[in-house]
Amino acid sequence: MRARLALALAFGLVTLLGSRVGAAEPMDPALERLVKPPGETSSGQQLRPCNNSDPAQATGPYGTYDENADVPGSFEGGRFPACVPDNQAFKRLMSQYAFAFAPTAMHSARTTGFGGFHLSIEANYTTISSDADYWKKGTQGTRDAITNEASTLNTSPPSLLQLYSLKFRKGFGFGLEVTGSVGFMPQTSIVSGGADVRLSLLEGFRKGIGGVLPDVAAGAGVRTITGTPQFQLTVLGVDGQISKPFAIADSSQLTPWVGYQYLVAYADSGLIDLTPGTDAIGYCNYAGNAVPPNAKQVPDSNNNLTDVYDGSPVCAGGQPYDFNNNVVFDPVRLQRHRLLAGLNYRYEMVMLGGQFLIDAVPPADAQNDDADKKALKDEARQWTMSFELGAMF
Repeated sequence: MRARLALALAFGLVTLLGSRVGAAEPMDPALERLVKPPGETSSGQQLRPCNNSDPAQATGPYGTYDENADVPGSFEGGRFPACVPDNQAFKRLMSQYAFAFAPTAMHSARTTGFGGFHLSIEANYTTISSDADYWKKGTQGTRDAITNEASTLNTSPPSLLQLYSLKFRKGFGFGLEVTGSVGFMPQTSIVSGGADVRLSLLEGFRKGIGGVLPDVAAGAGVRTITGTPQFQLTVLGVDGQISKPFAIADSSQLTPWVGYQYLVAYADSGLIDLTPGTDAIGYCNYAGNAVPPNAKQVPDSNNNLTDVYDGSPVCAGGQPYDFNNNVVFDPVRLQRHRLLAGLNYRYEMVMLGGQFLIDAVPPADAQNDDADKKALKDEARQWTMSFELGAMF
């Protein structure tokens, strides 16, 4: 019976994993679109978007480099203007991704006990600011149904991010329990994984004052992701919970719980090409690096050409400026405070539960750094609804 139930839960997750096929693109990250609006030259001349993102001003296909060579003053400082990454948009995007991937601490304060283990499937649904530009520009969107061409904007991001996970909890006695988790996010290529540990402080009391008091637990968890080269995200969580089980007849139990969770998110981008439509090597007509005997000739203060060996690209008739459009976004380090409340129903081995998590304070107010507070100003609170179906052995 137990083996069949465990097999059924594992089969359920495999079925969910199969739903990723053909639907893994729309919410994949597209960080190359997170570019600051064009500025002006020192003489006040307005520049066009560096990546031809404005159809009304485009000089080439979307995503190709527009060096603004025809704009007076655009060659200030000896080079054409490069694309500037929008670090604030990246920070806001990572903040909302982090809330969705964070450990949920979805369990009562009582562990599975010595020798016990719990296998379950967990489904999480997290709100996002789907109308925000950073979601529309920062995710792929759907491909054209006729031409199969990639979208240049995600015109309709979903209002909820989904995350489905397979969890395994194992008790080791003395109130100690360890959890392993692996999951995936539909409409993306992202897979998550992590582990939790917690200690139930009052577990084991059945009589006297200890049997009357609620269960109290403290725990910590970590989640990280893989599946995309554009960014890496790791979220740490520390939580505390209080719960109290109530017996129903002889074989059922109802357990409500409440708690608090503190999150710290670490997000770093990969190397992002902000002009993916332009090949920097071809644009430069690359002829190697400026190392002996391959010299790079540059004008000196008297405008005479002189040989330089600085290791930079040597261009044979082209320009090196598109190399400057390969960037790494500023690292993101953010905090969140979450409140949680849940309810679990157990009938013999089968368990069914639900939980609600919400920001205790607005995201900006949770930050320790003033720059982060400013970047997340007016960002809406997020919430997550979690559901779990499993079995305890």
